[in-house]
Amino acid sequence: MDVFLKNKYYRRFSIASFLSTAGDILFYLAFLTYASKLKNYSLALSLIAISESIPRLLDIFGGYLADKTRNKLKNIFWMAIIRFFLYGLVGFLFITHISQWNLVLIIIVINFISDIVGTYSAGLCAPIIVELVDKEKFAEAEGFTNGLDEVFSTTAQFVGSGLLLFLSYSNLAFINAFTFLAAGLLYLSVGLRHTKENTPLASTEVNDQNFFATMKSSYIQIKKASGLLSTVLVIALLNGALSAMGSLLPIIMAGHRSTMLISNYSFTLAVIGVVISVGSILGSAFGPQLFKKQSVFIIVMIAIVLSIATTIAAFLTNIYAILPFYLLLAAIASTASLKMQQWLVTTIDQTILASSMGLLNTIIMATAPAMTMFLTTISGLTNVKYSLLVLLVIECISFIVSIKLNAKDKMNNVEIS
Repeated sequence: MDVFLKNKYYRRFSIASFLSTAGDILFYLAFLTYASKLKNYSLALSLIAISESIPRLLDIFGGYLADKTRNKLKNIFWMAIIRFFLYGLVGFLFITHISQWNLVLIIIVINFISDIVGTYSAGLCAPIIVELVDKEKFAEAEGFTNGLDEVFSTTAQFVGSGLLLFLSYSNLAFINAFTFLAAGLLYLSVGLRHTKENTPLASTEVNDQNFFATMKSSYIQIKKASGLLSTVLVIALLNGALSAMGSLLPIIMAGHRSTMLISNYSFTLAVIGVVISVGSILGSAFGPQLFKKQSVFIIVMIAIVLSIATTIAAFLTNIYAILPFYLLLAAIASTASLKMQQWLVTTIDQTILASSMGLLNTIIMATAPAMTMFLTTISGLTNVKYSLLVLLVIECISFIVSIKLNAKDKMNNVEIS
């Protein structure tokens, strides 16, 4: 909290991120609601989920390009402006007379492009944040900021659900566009202030290696941190399961409205988002202290158990059984994420920090689009319950693998000692 309150540049930088996140959530909620009303809603929602997952695989390239970028703040500003124009275009498309399916497909493509731009922008942000708050305070600063970000996200969920009663889909797209414009102006103000003070941020340290040399350097540094790589592999398995579950829930809700909806579809999506946000806030604020003596492996295994419980509750199509498990799962997962981020920041050379984060994120995220496409395809061709059964098997396998990796890591540590 102290870092956020006392560091005006970091505070302004974080607020810009809050604004763009809130706008994205408002529009995504509206887009899912619009797609859920189509005749073949399962296919539409599956395509949206797949388009959201694939850009995560590009983190490795986004991080590499970010490390090669000299003036990172300037480029973050322009990425925000590009996304402003993209969602402005979406707003205009909603007021045209394009057929519903064609409109959904066009917006999926635009949203996909925006997410790719966002991947590069996220890579640009990482070195700047480290420079703004110092490595030692990174976890503290990001933990508090992540909590605030979840508060903004939670508010956006409810506001979006309410606004859908009064505003059109085009209006919500325009709101999203202007949040990116506001975020871009805040990024620009941080850069201008530092330029006036002759302290340019993250503009001189760049990576001069080619892509493969950079990945090799990142891998070597990551591997030197005993247990980090194996931890990432376990989290990758868990992340694939979580991503698939997040994509399957809207499909389950659309097909079981009597037992899966609280009031209406968009409100239920908002409630699920709020539950995840509250869990993330609790995990960010109290998780590192409560699990201070536990390894990341133990925390991840707890998360997998909660993931299995969530899948079983989803199979029973009971929203009230899903929500408490989702709450705990979000809290445990956010705790593991903070621990791993701090571990990475204190281990990796800053000139290849974004590339290393991109490499790890790509490993973690690689399972997400694969499992999402696989399970949503099963859902679209057969029944969503078959997808849940397959997901349950994957989660059980992930738990067994995590136990073996944990035992192997302990043996390695004993040998090193």
